[in-house]
Amino acid sequence: MSDHDKTPRQPSARTWTRLALGALSGLLAGGTALAVAELAAAAVRPQAGPVVAVGAAAIDRTPAAVKDWAIRTFGADDKLVLQLGILAVLTLFALALGAFAARHRRTGAAGVLVFGVVGAAAALGRPDSTGVTDALPSVLGAIAGAALLYVLVGLLPPARREAPGERGEQGGGWDRRRFVIAATAAAAASAGAGVLGRALSGVGGREAVASRENVILPTPGSRAPAVPRRAQVRVAGASPFLTPTSDFYRVDTALVVPKVDATTWRLRVHGDGVDRERTLTFDDLLWRELIERDITLTCVSNEVGGPYVGNARWIGVRLADLLEECGVRRPSQGGPADQLVARSVDGMTIGSPVEDVMDGRDAMLALGMNGEPLPFDHGFPVRMLVPGLYGYVSACKWIEEIELTTFDAYGAYWVKRDWAREAPIKTQSRIDTPKPFARPEAGTGMVAGVAWAQHRGIDKVEIRVDDGPWQEATLAAEDSRDTWRQWSYAWRATKGGHTLTVRATDRTGQVQTQRRTRTVPDGASGWHSVVVTVE
Repeated sequence: MSDHDKTPRQPSARTWTRLALGALSGLLAGGTALAVAELAAAAVRPQAGPVVAVGAAAIDRTPAAVKDWAIRTFGADDKLVLQLGILAVLTLFALALGAFAARHRRTGAAGVLVFGVVGAAAALGRPDSTGVTDALPSVLGAIAGAALLYVLVGLLPPARREAPGERGEQGGGWDRRRFVIAATAAAAASAGAGVLGRALSGVGGREAVASRENVILPTPGSRAPAVPRRAQVRVAGASPFLTPTSDFYRVDTALVVPKVDATTWRLRVHGDGVDRERTLTFDDLLWRELIERDITLTCVSNEVGGPYVGNARWIGVRLADLLEECGVRRPSQGGPADQLVARSVDGMTIGSPVEDVMDGRDAMLALGMNGEPLPFDHGFPVRMLVPGLYGYVSACKWIEEIELTTFDAYGAYWVKRDWAREAPIKTQSRIDTPKPFARPEAGTGMVAGVAWAQHRGIDKVEIRVDDGPWQEATLAAEDSRDTWRQWSYAWRATKGGHTLTVRATDRTGQVQTQRRTRTVPDGASGWHSVVVTVE
């Protein structure tokens, strides 16, 4: 055998064409699988769709440090980035599977069923799974995708040129028109199924939307005092004292925001030390005496100087009163439970110290935010708030169950993922203006920002320029010790580069620590600084 005979045979143009069209067929099959699954999920529930189920499973299994990085990097778009990443992986998988099916038709088509297995397993493994029906969207989508891939591959040109009589009437014939028609029809049908699925999912949430629109919040029996006139510093670039609802931060694990119908919503209270279990409706809460309070919420994922803190006016039911009616006692008064576990409709669990919930602070089941029923993004119909605690141990959205237990007996969602089980908010401060790398003009200019130490209050804020002495800033009027406090400082800026640093002192006398820590396991600490160049 000559050296020429030993040279590996290169794939022919016909082979490359078959592989390329196979990859296209795989992409169409993958799209069909997702579209059919989306349509089926509309009939089951949106959370059962494969992309949502797999995304939620990925969130559950992602290390805390990676989640923290995603929130810090992508902010409120972290869930969108995750879903786009899943779709990108599925696209590559579909292309590769289609190319493989071009050589191994049956095995390749059967490989699409992997979509169904992964999606079904993810949906059934969710804590909010409603049963075996949650697997249907992924299974039906995979069957549709496998069938389409098998059909399309059967219409591809043969890998070798066929002799006359082997296929059709002309040797090597390939009916390109049949393939194009089949592929186009599949793409159109997939698009239609996807659009229909989205529309039907929207219909499923209309009753919830209507229930929210019909809510009329009663006048609270205990009104919040008017915000002091001088609580807002009059400096351009400073945060508004009350955060508009549309600008309020959102950090949670829900890829699909739950749309809960207030007319069918129920809240069950049970567990250790509960002498009288109760199940309440939304109307039951509306008929109770409501309180109205200004409360600043802070996410534990908020880095030093970060945006995940906001102040709003909340209306709700005092949680301690409800617990006392059920016979619950604080641990310091002999109660057997030291943890209140709040469960959301999406399976999230949040554990709060019973002692803190019942120590007299304005812990509540919130129904309203800034004068309106809660938005769906922020927990409609009901969410929990506990002033002074980070959200992951206090602020359960879409709550449907309260269980009294102990920290030793049960670890809530975030505690199982290396976060601290108790997390009071740390004393923090932030410079809102000037912004980092700003170029203000020389002369007297204003530095302003916010400081917070919920349920303790802010007593002092200080500013340091470069390595100079600390100078006391002017504090705005205090609304309450559960809200942030604004501050300002008149700075005589000289030309050149400067570093501005802020620190706060809370009402207990605790000075904000300089020690820089990350958010895991119980919140970030350190001083916030900005670098500017004065011109």
